Amino acid sequence: MGRALIIGCGGVASVAIHKCCQNSEVFEEIMIASRTKSKCDALKEKLGNGRTKIQTARVNADDKDEVIALIKSFKPDLVMNIALPYQDLTIMDACLECKVNYMDTANYEPENIEEPEWKAAYEKRCKEKGFSAYFDYSYQWAYKKKFEEAGITALLGSGFDPGVTQVYCAYALKHEFDEIDTIDILDCNGGDHGYAFATNFNPEINLREVSAPGSYWENGRWVEVPAMSIKREYDFEGVGRKDMYLLHHEEIESLAKNIKGVKRIRFFMTFGQSYLDHMRCLEDVGMLSTVPINYEGKEIVPIQFLKALLPDPASLGPRTKGKTNIGCIFTGKKDGKEKKYYLYNICDHQECFREVGSQAVSYTTGVPAMVGAMMLLTGKWNKAGVYTAEEFNPDPYMEALNVWGLPWKESREPVLVE
Repeated sequence: MGRALIIGCGGVASVAIHKCCQNSEVFEEIMIASRTKSKCDALKEKLGNGRTKIQTARVNADDKDEVIALIKSFKPDLVMNIALPYQDLTIMDACLECKVNYMDTANYEPENIEEPEWKAAYEKRCKEKGFSAYFDYSYQWAYKKKFEEAGITALLGSGFDPGVTQVYCAYALKHEFDEIDTIDILDCNGGDHGYAFATNFNPEINLREVSAPGSYWENGRWVEVPAMSIKREYDFEGVGRKDMYLLHHEEIESLAKNIKGVKRIRFFMTFGQSYLDHMRCLEDVGMLSTVPINYEGKEIVPIQFLKALLPDPASLGPRTKGKTNIGCIFTGKKDGKEKKYYLYNICDHQECFREVGSQAVSYTTGVPAMVGAMMLLTGKWNKAGVYTAEEFNPDPYMEALNVWGLPWKESREPVLVE
């Protein structure tokens, strides 16, 4: 049915590629491209006996001309960006030039936060909007008219959170509520990999996200709080009681725009004490900095050096035991009556590893990447412009989650978060 160019070959991309090959009726042909072609070749060797035809290529996704040349050579129906958020705009520019659909799993943020032009725009946004996270949707939303005029679609953030959580919101609004008052997004990883300290996805992105100030949407405005300053405890099915902390998260921004009348949106993620202790120590000594320093005549970025020291998230699969539980708790009204509702997924790390060789954090992002791509390739989600997942019909996406490994559960009497 379609051809997909997949840029990236890390833990999440590996899951997405496995799933594309399982879904060969939709993904007839794929090209796996990354800066390290040998990783792409190894994955092709592992998966190349199925019905999906696989090609590989080397590409520097920071170089628009290289991406354009690759698109023109392979002629895909869709580019799946599962690389780094730093590269979103470069790949979107290439897709515009070649008039091909685009999707990613996380919104844009700059690699160099000291670049003067970006810093000026960032400071303006902080003042106007009231949150100081380095990532926001404005850069990609600015492409909306260009994508409309080109007649192509950009789907932003089709991972789990963002991604599935936004589809959950659209589904709840369509089927369960006349109006939604509050949304609490809860992300619990109850897995244990046995290391003193490691991150379950790209350390640069993970550690920057966690160490930034938290924020939430309430009564039409942003409320920002110090990092990790709001803590709650919740009893997660399949995992048990866990401490969770309020973070800023990108889907809050789009949901506040697209779920009309919502009064409050919060995002919580679970962390163990050992993780927090390590992270605070690293932050205190400057290891989470993205600003280059000079060391023995060479320029290095501290957080990139730290990334080289930490276990590769893609290597955690064989070691990780336990489950994840991610979902959304809603309150609102239906037929004039107050209502609460909980949509969530439970995923087992070891079952994920047995199926695709990855732990559940990569699995819960990689499967929705394939599902989002499937929506675009099959034309079930088909409107020109730049969109987030809650702006489409949730039903085919929700159906696909049940088929492809992330079945959802629901509760109509959930315990609410204080």
